[in-house]
Amino acid sequence: MERIIPMASSIRPSLSSLRFSGCSRLGMSLYSSNSSRRLSLLHLGSSVSQLQFFGLKTSKLFREEGSSVSVCAAGNMAQASNATTIENSLEWVKKDKRRMLHVVYRVGDLDRTIKFYTECLGMKLLRKRDMPEEKYTNAFLGYGPEDSHFVIELTYNYGIDKYDIGTGFGHFGIAVEDVTKTVDLIKAKGGTITREPGPVKGGKTVIAFIEDPDGYKFELLERGPTPEPLCQVMLRVGDLDRSIEFYEKAFGMELLRKRDNPEYKYTIAMMGYGPEDTNTVLELTYNYGVTEYEKGNAYGQIAIGTDDVYKTAEAIELCGGVITREPGPLPGIDTKITACLDPDGWKSVFVDNIDFLKELE
Repeated sequence: MERIIPMASSIRPSLSSLRFSGCSRLGMSLYSSNSSRRLSLLHLGSSVSQLQFFGLKTSKLFREEGSSVSVCAAGNMAQASNATTIENSLEWVKKDKRRMLHVVYRVGDLDRTIKFYTECLGMKLLRKRDMPEEKYTNAFLGYGPEDSHFVIELTYNYGIDKYDIGTGFGHFGIAVEDVTKTVDLIKAKGGTITREPGPVKGGKTVIAFIEDPDGYKFELLERGPTPEPLCQVMLRVGDLDRSIEFYEKAFGMELLRKRDNPEYKYTIAMMGYGPEDTNTVLELTYNYGVTEYEKGNAYGQIAIGTDDVYKTAEAIELCGGVITREPGPLPGIDTKITACLDPDGWKSVFVDNIDFLKELE
């Protein structure tokens, strides 16, 4: 995967917000299937330049010698066409073969983190990749092969030993059969325990919280044997219903469960591509009254597999997401990806399923 570098989100201009005299808002799709240019201008009878859309009156825009075009009729046709495009796109998303592949974040000492994850958390070092020309190193760790398990991709950037985790990132979740035993092991290895084993607030599941050497929090959840021990990534969001709708439509995830805790003033929603006991899930947390968080520069992104990065990018834009990397192959390895931001600015990368397996080979 590419080196993760913080980037500012961008806001793309939307022509669909313009109103023409005597007509309702034109609900037109601005997405073009041509991957080299995603925002295309609308053509109503003949080509109209972008300057005309923003500068000329509608009577001049659509007047041709001997005839005129009805803006209202064109708008209605565009609305119907756009509705069909959205419907088709969302239907495709539901059928796409998607799986959460890995989570990417930055650490200040790669060898120290690898030692902690393998000795204290029982992970395996799956592979390591050094990129001296780009001045960074990746290490992939997890509980099983990358082609069938969700794993961690650590990034070490040469010469940088500390990052700001911020207030938006929550924790990673690991399912273990005995939380107390795991905590005792971590203590013996010098690990930091931030919450001793005990029932979760408002529930019965036994949990504990620990911190890795860089300050990332891990929640240990007591469960029976599971094929996916690395089971959660928790992020905080400012509008839970908005986030649920986005991840359902744009990402094709399912709302697995939602739990409100008024006593502690927060609500969580579990989103994913399968049941919690056998799949990694995205845990979205809304704290009452908090709409924005500091993201820092430590946490990177989640990578998700897809059969078609181009169609994925189209669906994301139609659902209000922001594309930060146009769909296409990565230089040098030819793996096709696209990257986007959700409504809260959390980054995700979609990776072509076939290309991903070839890259592993």
